[in-house]
Amino acid sequence: MNSFKEKGWAKNALDKVKRLFSKAQYNSLTEQLREQRPLHRTESLLRTYKLRLLQGVGALGILASISVGGNEYVKLHTYEVYHVYVGDQMAGTVSDPKIVEEYIIGKVKKLEEDNPNVHMVLNSDEVAYKAEKAYKIESDDQAALTSLDGLLKAHAVGVELVVNEQTVGIVKDKETAEEILDRIKNKYLPQKKDGSRVSVLSVAPEPTVGEPVVQSVDFLEKVDMKITEIKPDQVMKPDDLVTKLETGNVGPSKYTVEKGDCVGCIAKKLGISKQVIYEKNPWIQDDKIRIGDVLDVTVLKPALTVRTVEKVVENQEIQHEIIYEKDDTMRAGETKTIKPGKNGMKKVTFLVTKGNGYMLDQEMVGEEVVEQPVPEYAKKGTKVILGEGTGKFVWPVVGAKLSDYFGMRWGKMHKGIDITGNKNILASDNGVVTYTGDKGDGYGNKVVIDHKNGYVTVYGHMSKIETSKGKIVEKGEKIGIMGDTGFSTGVHLHFEIQRNGTAENPLKFLSR
Repeated sequence: MNSFKEKGWAKNALDKVKRLFSKAQYNSLTEQLREQRPLHRTESLLRTYKLRLLQGVGALGILASISVGGNEYVKLHTYEVYHVYVGDQMAGTVSDPKIVEEYIIGKVKKLEEDNPNVHMVLNSDEVAYKAEKAYKIESDDQAALTSLDGLLKAHAVGVELVVNEQTVGIVKDKETAEEILDRIKNKYLPQKKDGSRVSVLSVAPEPTVGEPVVQSVDFLEKVDMKITEIKPDQVMKPDDLVTKLETGNVGPSKYTVEKGDCVGCIAKKLGISKQVIYEKNPWIQDDKIRIGDVLDVTVLKPALTVRTVEKVVENQEIQHEIIYEKDDTMRAGETKTIKPGKNGMKKVTFLVTKGNGYMLDQEMVGEEVVEQPVPEYAKKGTKVILGEGTGKFVWPVVGAKLSDYFGMRWGKMHKGIDITGNKNILASDNGVVTYTGDKGDGYGNKVVIDHKNGYVTVYGHMSKIETSKGKIVEKGEKIGIMGDTGFSTGVHLHFEIQRNGTAENPLKFLSR
């Protein structure tokens, strides 16, 4: 009877438990009870608490104790795992995403070690995780990593160097491409007196005499870098790509001097610059070549043209003025110094634009007189001699702009200045025309004027001569039209001033 009652009491207690908990909680609790104790043990457990119930401890307290114990057990056996996907494919389930991240880092390092000259990329950006938390859910780290290894794919990427929309080569990465471009730029930066290269600064300082300051350096061509998927054997060595960019893969070219050849004639015949012949054959002195001489006439065709803009300051003399005292006992043109003069000095600033070291443009941007010239005083005969110059020269071109200046250029002496502007060419001072025509010496159509005072002026590359030999011309008189005859790189006037047979810088005698 008592046993029956106890069984009824237990059943009532379990019914109360069932009403107090959710279905899931109740099922979990009863499952634990089944796993851990047979039914008679459960009844025994409930019987143990019967006395407490009779003493005022409610059934609800017992049930709460049973519920708390069950919940703690569930919590202890509830785990969080991470399902790993590559794209829409599941690789497996891991206990922690760090396991996958560390595996990917190791795989990337191995790829770099195995492919030192190529940048390898994994599709690790496709890896994603989905977290799940559940009772007694399981993970298998090793199985997931094994599956992941088959889903991770590696491919090579590189950087295409593109010049004017044409791919000229592929390198490992952007850093390598930038290093190559910097190497080519640095080659054409001017040198200091100590042999080092001039630096390109964000704020360019004012130049000192003889030390050019680079205002800017860039490329004439459009240069792009494109990241693209490649094959490892497409990557070029940096040195090979530099050579290709600088030479255009042009091979050497030779020319054997024939009868009747001259340096200028060969340049015209081959359609190349005379300057190229001088640079490639530094043994040529005073244009002397002989039949059978072999000249290097290789003309490179670089893919890139480095454009530099340099600010250059030069010291130039200012020719002193001669103040004459007329003397009718002396023949016109004859002079006698009473008090010697002294030339002055000025700093002249130019902006010089070069392409791969060759001058493209030059602009005078400033003059500063450092030392004023001291005039010379002299007696001058007044017996008239036609064509005698004043000794004071004017610009032979209206609106003159310099395109090249006096001095050593690429190992050769440039005996005058090159001027653009109004196309009419004017006599720079009074004088007598002593030559007109083309001697084949590179000047093209030229005019030579003797000023009968020790000075001679030369005007080269004219398209048309509008004076004649023996004619007396006055300062400012038109003598021809600007052109590009002879050895010329474009329409301009080559202008020389010679004193006693020696070419002097025309800017000594001309000013703005």
